[in-house]
Amino acid sequence: MGTAAFEEITIGYEDVGGGEPLVLVHGHPFDRSMWRPQAEHFGRAGWRVIVPDLRGYGETSVVPGTTPLETFAGDLAALLDRLGVERCVLGGLSMGGQIVMECYRRFPDRIRALVLADTFAAAETDEGRAARYAMADRLVREGMSGYADEVLARMVSPHTLATRPDVAHHVLTMMTGAPPEGAAAALRGRAERPDYGDLLTRVRVPVLTVVGADDTYTPLSDAQDIHRRVPDGRLAVVDGAAHLPNLERAEEFNAVLAEFLATLPSTTAPAGRAVD
Repeated sequence: MGTAAFEEITIGYEDVGGGEPLVLVHGHPFDRSMWRPQAEHFGRAGWRVIVPDLRGYGETSVVPGTTPLETFAGDLAALLDRLGVERCVLGGLSMGGQIVMECYRRFPDRIRALVLADTFAAAETDEGRAARYAMADRLVREGMSGYADEVLARMVSPHTLATRPDVAHHVLTMMTGAPPEGAAAALRGRAERPDYGDLLTRVRVPVLTVVGADDTYTPLSDAQDIHRRVPDGRLAVVDGAAHLPNLERAEEFNAVLAEFLATLPSTTAPAGRAVD
């Protein structure tokens, strides 16, 4: 656990294990604790797992207004520089997956492979843009609790709600704990995101696309669209999970990710940590 202070913000993050870097980017409206099962598992399995809180979430500074995806990507690049990471496997879920695509657009040479979980590549529709702006205003006006209660049953599957109350509680706690101004800024930024469809056809690294079988936010069709576009890709569907398969079915998600990571070409790039 650590923090890194920059000119505009301070970023909270975890940096565990040792070996090749695996960087995981959380979605909205969560924080880095959503990746706890992966940080623990892959940190023990010989990977250096870096899990940041995004701008406006968790222990990272809140900057009200609008946070475009390119700003999130710039924050991640600055953190990697600070930690001495030249190249990494970069993964993200939902909004985190879109940030990962933006990172590939901005600095592809720093990325060894991509993991895109429960996300989609298309730009926002006019209707969706209006809905995101309206929700941003609501979160600032009302706070996170009402929204969190409304969406919990879509974030996790009926199976999870019935059999894993600990996971459901974790998800609800992350959502209610998110700073409203930070979550609203991210929503406004996502409303203006570009279409990454063409970018995916030009990706030159391996891509793992993962989706929960019961996900209604980013259903299987979205994952299939990503998988069809990337030249070198694998697609995995996690049964018994909705929008957060890495938490709902952590063992299954970890197995899929481990199998993918094992296929990556070895690298001789230095994996040491920066010294403050």
